[in-house]
Amino acid sequence: MKHSSLPSFALAALLLTCGVAAQADAGRASMPLLPKYQQECAACHIAYPPGMLPAASWRRLMGSLDKHYGTDASLDEAGVRDIANWLQANAGTYKRVSEEPPQDRISRSAWFVRKHREVEPAIWQQAAVKSAANCAACHTRADQGSFRESEITFPQGLDARFRRTWPD
Repeated sequence: MKHSSLPSFALAALLLTCGVAAQADAGRASMPLLPKYQQECAACHIAYPPGMLPAASWRRLMGSLDKHYGTDASLDEAGVRDIANWLQANAGTYKRVSEEPPQDRISRSAWFVRKHREVEPAIWQQAAVKSAANCAACHTRADQGSFRESEITFPQGLDARFRRTWPD
């Protein structure tokens, strides 16, 4: 009798462990941001939650701040070290973010593309959106690290012709 209950117990433990791992990465999206990271990165764009990229991507981004997507985002050595260490400690580890996206761009990652597959490519070019990297155009709480579907709104100023195809 004990032997036959072991597989059920093992399965339950495995499911619990996987669930905790998934929640841990999901929780990283809404975790409090390092103040220095918030201050430096949010000066130009939202301070993306560290769980949106794997550690290797954050390492490359922090190692090339002098040419950060066409901009010099250089920081002092202590700032780079503090932010880089925090990003490494909080980088995405769950399956969906374990793949390094092309050019280390969140918007080119497989999970991002899958989540946004219903968005017409022309929407990213609209003045109200500007690019796929402008999460705050649609995600009302992106600056707080929340990307829940229930918090998505039709971007103010977006050409009305897209409203009919806007996913509800």
